[in-house]
Amino acid sequence: MDPGTQTYVIILQEKDGPRLLPIWIGEPEAQSIVAQMHNVKRARPLTHDLCKSIILGMGAALRRVQITRVENNTYYGELHLERDGAVARIDSRPSDAIAIALRLDAPIFAAESLLVVAEEEDDDESSDEAVGRPQAGIDPQELNAEELKRYLEHLRPEDFGKFNP
Repeated sequence: MDPGTQTYVIILQEKDGPRLLPIWIGEPEAQSIVAQMHNVKRARPLTHDLCKSIILGMGAALRRVQITRVENNTYYGELHLERDGAVARIDSRPSDAIAIALRLDAPIFAAESLLVVAEEEDDDESSDEAVGRPQAGIDPQELNAEELKRYLEHLRPEDFGKFNP
């Protein structure tokens, strides 16, 4: 939850790199992503589970999810489905594509232009530390679970440097 806007945000981190991609998403998609990450099983399939079943039932495979661009604060993505050697690119909201990718263990890619390095402005860092805001130079991969949770809870849009969707 982004404490500044009271909306959900998923933060993707570059594999083996420092760059991030924050994507503000809706509550149902956030719940679906979290449920999958925690292996929550449901008695009946939800929408993203249904999408997985349709993809597999048609003999297709999800080769990748591609987050392509941001226009007017709206993120765009694609599902790259392969069937019988042909690849189809299906327009998708990134939040739905991520929820489906998690269910099918597919890689998630993003356009280079969307990735940002989390930076702080050079204001009074001691006051930042007192309220628990993330500080420049902190590597989220080196934090324990509780520290990472605190780090993510205090991220603000301006903590992503010059990111401006």
